[in-house]
Amino acid sequence: MAIGYACINLTLQEKGIFTTKGMTRKTWLERGLPYASQLSLRNAIGLMHLLDWNIEHGIGVFRMTSDLFPWHSEYRLEHLPDYPLIRATLEECGKKPIRITTHPGPYNKLAGEGQTLQNTIQELENHSEVFDLMGLQPSHWNKINIHVGGVYGDKTAALARFAATYQSLSENLRKRLTVENDDKGGLYSVRDLLPLSEQVGIPIVFDYFHHSLHPDNLTEEEAFLAAYNTWDVKPVFHFSSSRRDFEDPAARREAHSDWLHQDIHTYGKDVDIMLETKMKELALQRSYPA
Repeated sequence: MAIGYACINLTLQEKGIFTTKGMTRKTWLERGLPYASQLSLRNAIGLMHLLDWNIEHGIGVFRMTSDLFPWHSEYRLEHLPDYPLIRATLEECGKKPIRITTHPGPYNKLAGEGQTLQNTIQELENHSEVFDLMGLQPSHWNKINIHVGGVYGDKTAALARFAATYQSLSENLRKRLTVENDDKGGLYSVRDLLPLSEQVGIPIVFDYFHHSLHPDNLTEEEAFLAAYNTWDVKPVFHFSSSRRDFEDPAARREAHSDWLHQDIHTYGKDVDIMLETKMKELALQRSYPA
């Protein structure tokens, strides 16, 4: 079992190494593509340093940020002035012996309609293109993970729209896309996602903490195994503790903890785990020292 963390390395940030340098809309309008290119190259180089740090510290899985390219929706990557250097850097990142995944934001809703849906498709295809540039073969080993999104008053109809839109995506994106259970009772449990997975073949990412908030009459073991059986490669599942239960009684019900406070049960299966604790690599190293 490899255990990783998401997006940000607090240790390297103290040394000025980032992968998420962005800009406001005002700056984008004023400085445009040349500045976006500079920031993108800096972020790509930061990613290379971050992956090297992970490998040196025995960390075998990592969630790459979705903010590598500022205002990516506004341009094609090949139009960036620094594109050759950016591409070469990403290719080097893709060769490193670490499992890389990503998790586009909650505004991506394949069950949506209209402009929301069009924006989602563009965003997800952009993520898949970045993995292509890194030389990562299209598979769920390098997953692009999302939630279904809203229910829109009819969960069955929303899942049907998701399935129909999924079939229209590029082949490379479909081969990478996974879907995750939610933390609210009105949204999608592992039980809700199973028919979708059976219909289109999309694997389910089991989130332990979300399941504790929305179990839908399944035990943790039942939901874990149901999700596990939807995968065609070794799964990556998500784990964190409750901030309210362990750190701050005033926190929101859905808030993730800073640190890890529970053991991870894998029920005899080999999975990789993505920690979603706020203290990132520091939480991983405290609970699972190399």
